[in-house]
Amino acid sequence: MERRASALRKVARHLTTKAKGSHTLQFRAFTACTARRTDGVFRALTENRVRTPWIEALRKKQQEGEDPTKASGKAKTPKDRDLSPKKMSDSYHRVVLPLAQDPWLLDTYLNSSGHIRFGTLLMDLDALSGIIAYKHTGDGVTTVTAACDRITIQHPLTEICDLELSGKVTYATGRSSMEIALQVAKAPQPGQQSKPEDVMLTCQFTMVSLDPGTKKSVKISPVLAETEDEKRLFRQGEQNSQHRKQLTQRSLLKQTPDDEESDLIHALWQRQLQYHDPNDPLRKPHNVHFMDATRLSTANIMQPQYRNRHHFMIFGGFLLKQTFELAFCCAASFAHSRPTFVSLDPSTFQNPVPVGSVLYLTATVVYTDPPLVSSASDDASLSIPGKTRVQVRVDSKVRNVEHGETKPTGQFNYTFLVDSEIKVMPRTYTEFMMYTDARRRARGVLESVKKGEVDGGDSARITE
Repeated sequence: MERRASALRKVARHLTTKAKGSHTLQFRAFTACTARRTDGVFRALTENRVRTPWIEALRKKQQEGEDPTKASGKAKTPKDRDLSPKKMSDSYHRVVLPLAQDPWLLDTYLNSSGHIRFGTLLMDLDALSGIIAYKHTGDGVTTVTAACDRITIQHPLTEICDLELSGKVTYATGRSSMEIALQVAKAPQPGQQSKPEDVMLTCQFTMVSLDPGTKKSVKISPVLAETEDEKRLFRQGEQNSQHRKQLTQRSLLKQTPDDEESDLIHALWQRQLQYHDPNDPLRKPHNVHFMDATRLSTANIMQPQYRNRHHFMIFGGFLLKQTFELAFCCAASFAHSRPTFVSLDPSTFQNPVPVGSVLYLTATVVYTDPPLVSSASDDASLSIPGKTRVQVRVDSKVRNVEHGETKPTGQFNYTFLVDSEIKVMPRTYTEFMMYTDARRRARGVLESVKKGEVDGGDSARITE
């Protein structure tokens, strides 16, 4: 019996030692793989976005007894900051995503069909704009994303390749805001610049600098435009700023629809009555859907993994990713086909989203082109037979976890192209206003196409 027990103990020790070795090898293999994985934001961007572990930031907040998301009334921005003009090249920043070289990094950027997830690139672009903004302003201020101007795909990716994300401050007059021009391109060979045909997209982010204590806007350094390309970028930023102001003045919240829009609303209302009139032979076609039937909604608790460098607010890129993917799902469920992203219209971030709050998103198909009822000024020459441009509006709002206070956080308008002829029809006055606003945006995109702005005919590439 004793011999048998001793033999069993030896076998047990052998198996335990073998198991420990196996677990050690498995752990090493696991850590070797996971060390290369990311949450979709490349390490060079993540490290600049989040500098302190969440638990440390949380404990500091608890010890100080202050809510850093609210104004303290005490100014914290240094008064002796250097506000002398800075060169555009001073803020230039470039990051290369080695997607063709690192399969685990690539794994975090791919969708189910093997293409790059556009929502993940939106996260990266916002993170990159934050890095560039702080290179221009320094660390004595709090910089937040205020707006994102139109994003249009210029040359879709047809291969897996390394991507170069680059940008710089291209417009700043010395007030609190600055415009940052960004581009995503196929990474060039070392020592070379990206070719125009390799540029996937260009866009502009507007960032605003605030005092960390008072949460009020503070002045920043103006930017110098020295070369012809820089002067062109500066003029473009000035035009974008003026355009945003014009859009605010023309908003349907301030002005009633013009005569043509009023006639169109009346025609749509009459068409709706025809569909429901038993004495009228006209019936709603199978490819026409009421706007309220296209709606999709989500609610999510905001977790600290997607905070910005100030710890207690969600960074804007995460919101862009969430709204884009909901808009994609909305367009897909509406058209019963896979949508192709076309553009994101200028969007404004109205209120910050605190960590721990509840984010509500609602996506609605608000316009289709060709439309159900056309007006005299509509241009049918840019229509694509058998396809429809679908504009999806995503409204976002945030509530605290107790569901007391509610604030709007922004409105985002995405345009997709689908392989079907399908129409949307508003029914209520609110839906008619959403339809009219979307129609204005669609016409703005088509006017840009005619002028050659969307295909990059008027813009300078981003170089150091």
